[in-house]
Amino acid sequence: MKRAGTLRLLSDLSNFTGAARLREVLAGDPDVLVRCSPDGRHLLLLRPPGSPAPQLLVAVRGPGQALERAWPEGQPSPLDAFFVPWLARPALILVWESGLAEVWGTGMEPGWKLLQSTELCPDGGARLKAVAATRGRLVWCEERQLGVEGQPGQLSMAFSHCVCVKTLETSGEAGTKLGRTHILLHHCPPFGLIASRKDLFLVPTTTTWPGVAHVLLIWSPSKGKVIAVAPSLGLSHSKSLDPRQGDTWDFRALLRGLPGFLTPREPLAVHTWAPSSHGLLLLDFKGKVSLVQCHGGTRTVGTLQEAPVGLEGSAALGTFHGTLACVLGSTLELLDMSSGQLLERKVLSTDRVHLLEPPAPGMKNEEELEARGALCLLSALGLFCVGWEAPQGLELPSDKDMVFEEACGYYQRRSLRGTQLTPEELRCNSMFRAPQALASILQGHLPPSALLTMLRAELRDYRSLELLKAQLVAGDEEEAGWTELAEREVARLLRTQLTGDQLAQLNTIFQALPTAAWSATLQALQLQPDRTGRLRSQAPPDVWKKVLRGPASGKEHPNGILPPFELLCQCLCKLEPQWLPPFVELAQQQGGPGWGAEGPSLPLYRRALAVLGEEGKRPEALELELLLGSGRPKAVLQAVRQLIEKEQWDRALEAGLALDSSSPLLRSEIFKLLLAEFARHRRLDAHLPLLCRLCPPELAPDELLLLLRTHLPDDVGTSNPFPEPGAEPPLTVGLVRALLEQTGAQGRPSGPVQSKYEDILWDPGTPPPTPPRGPIATVQASDHPGPEAWVPSGQGLCATDMGGHL
Repeated sequence: MKRAGTLRLLSDLSNFTGAARLREVLAGDPDVLVRCSPDGRHLLLLRPPGSPAPQLLVAVRGPGQALERAWPEGQPSPLDAFFVPWLARPALILVWESGLAEVWGTGMEPGWKLLQSTELCPDGGARLKAVAATRGRLVWCEERQLGVEGQPGQLSMAFSHCVCVKTLETSGEAGTKLGRTHILLHHCPPFGLIASRKDLFLVPTTTTWPGVAHVLLIWSPSKGKVIAVAPSLGLSHSKSLDPRQGDTWDFRALLRGLPGFLTPREPLAVHTWAPSSHGLLLLDFKGKVSLVQCHGGTRTVGTLQEAPVGLEGSAALGTFHGTLACVLGSTLELLDMSSGQLLERKVLSTDRVHLLEPPAPGMKNEEELEARGALCLLSALGLFCVGWEAPQGLELPSDKDMVFEEACGYYQRRSLRGTQLTPEELRCNSMFRAPQALASILQGHLPPSALLTMLRAELRDYRSLELLKAQLVAGDEEEAGWTELAEREVARLLRTQLTGDQLAQLNTIFQALPTAAWSATLQALQLQPDRTGRLRSQAPPDVWKKVLRGPASGKEHPNGILPPFELLCQCLCKLEPQWLPPFVELAQQQGGPGWGAEGPSLPLYRRALAVLGEEGKRPEALELELLLGSGRPKAVLQAVRQLIEKEQWDRALEAGLALDSSSPLLRSEIFKLLLAEFARHRRLDAHLPLLCRLCPPELAPDELLLLLRTHLPDDVGTSNPFPEPGAEPPLTVGLVRALLEQTGAQGRPSGPVQSKYEDILWDPGTPPPTPPRGPIATVQASDHPGPEAWVPSGQGLCATDMGGHL
């Protein structure tokens, strides 16, 4: 059972500049757009066109100046406004429907000033429908005039829009500037744009063509792909963007290539869209809330007790700690996202409430750590925090205690003390001077320095981590909290030496939360798949050196604690088995001399095979892929033998052909294995062209025939050129000829014939001259004519007893 939800006042807005004006705008205009800066210190309010002055208001908490702007009646006001997330000083971007974009910021002097002004659509004639900002990019959907791109008509007008992207770049005093532009999507309907921290959602609007109004798109810039989703059909399809084409898609061509997406379907009836850390939330007019996940899947989260009343009713959606919060009018409902159960329902004193996006990770100051993970509500009454009641008696360790705690572990590992070293001993007995010096820096006894700044950032991370641990231990068993904890702990451990306690802790995390642990490792190693299915990594060698380090040869893992490489292989076997062979192959490329343990160590492919289990009990497909990708001759031959036993001739031949010119001996061994099978039976005949390609060019014809003869089955019974029904057909001269031609592919030698078989290869192409016709001798009739009865007669058949066959 969950704890009681609390609604706590964080600020009555009196500590914001222009508090009176801020309350007036929040109370007077229900359609005002509200955005919060990444650090949580600035509030941006933008009124829709036609509203009274001021149309734009930026209030700041604490010292600073507010920004108010108004545009005369008849002059358009901005369509949208965004904060730039990564700058130390506040900056925002204003975008107009005409395509004008302005960058405003604060510098060394007090107040806001215009830093840059540019036209997003320099050609003119375009009109912006929607704008969004995500991950260093400004994205907008614009309607273009019909010209060379299309002819006037209802269908052409419906697909006369395009989605464009402009990069946001840092630039000196201005802090940021708008970079180059490229088109992401051509010939598309009008899309609404909703940005999360990682992805951009392109959602249909009320003016979208009905035939495609049931489709939405998800653009993942970091993954380089676009996902088309049809929630009502339960369909999703991913398409990779081609950098050679400038990451550009034609919307109509995209949908035509996706089967089932153009099935007639009613448009999506969505009242409210909202981004979240899990994907895109949508509320329909029946009160049902669904979640479109970042990978394209759609699931129902729950149903509200009240449904929105028409388009006029205000609604806001948000998530925190695995809980869905929905403000519908003056009602706040909290639902469990995993079960859809209603947890709590509160009636608010106002119906004009805005849910604010949570601050970006690492942007919170120490005063706001207590509201970590909670959801912020803004109204004219103040800024509130909704969350679950904190456990009683929760006390966070002070910065000074954390310094001594870290010092204890550090000195304990390097001392010969048998008893446990405690923070009290370090603090009271002054056993070591370093913790005392660090603590004095934190208390402000020394002037600020780079060391102080670095320590504050590190301790802030530790402090927030300790708070997260305390909340989870106190009973908050939400998946998001545990996932965040695992990701942060793995990222921290990968920066250590990964020995002893650190390695044991890493094993524990991978066993308890494998998905989150692998996600953190994926970021630490910067793994990305390329178009060929291989993995690439941009991680520094130091990280790989820690990951690939293993135990000394012949030593067992103590207490079942696996080294990092074995731990990652075991995790991949559970989560994504198909990625294990590419990961091991990448690890073999990253490894350097001396990266194993002390003394000789096993090859990485054998360490990975050991994780799969004992020989004979391993998954056959994974074992084959690991052996083939190892690059070791014995391993590759072992894999080829297994493929031959399974009669997977194509894969066995491809394994030999995949070897480059640096492995001629291995290719020759694989050819001899397959040639032996070719001589024994006829199941390889269909793959003869590949076998010919695998044939070593330096192999002489007599050597080839000798190999064939070695593996030919023994003749049983009388020789017969025609096999018995159901018997294995014999090897024919025609099949051997194809292989012999391959051995002579370098050209016929100019000297004397080196082999008695080489004349077979050099057929002049014309038959010998026909002997002159003459009278045929009369043959006496006989019941049993002998061989001498068959004599050549011009163009008649000539049969010769070969005395056997190949």
